[in-house]
Parts: sequence; C-alpha cells; structure tokens
Amino acid sequence: MVVKVQNKLRMLRKMNDLTQEQLGEALGVTRHTILAIENGKYEPSVALALKIALFFKMPLEEIFWLA
Repeated sequence: MVVKVQNKLRMLRKMNDLTQEQLGEALGVTRHTILAIENGKYEPSVALALKIALFFKMPLEEIFWLA
C-alpha cells in the first residue's frame, strides 16, 4: 500500500495573501520547493513541516495528513 502525504499549504498561503516566493523566503526554501509541496511532488522534511506549522500557527496534522 502506498501512503501519500496530502496538505493544504496552497489554501493557507492564499488565505494569508502570500506568494510562493514570499512563503519560501519566510521558511528559507525556494519558490520551487513550495510549488512542489503544494502539488504533492515533494514531501517536506520533518523540520520543514514543523517550520510551516509554526509559521501558520497551526498544529502540524491540520496542514499535513496521510492519504
């Protein structure tokens, strides 16, 4: 069984009126990394996922989940 990480990063980014570039800069990653996470092409490291949760002030499991 293949388990995939799903996320709502794009929705959170848009709700906060941020570009991929702005979010990437805030998190210390490239716009391409944000794009890849949003499109499900890249699963962030635990450290990056935690940084994202802290940035949006949300529990990790509200942003990322297994599908």
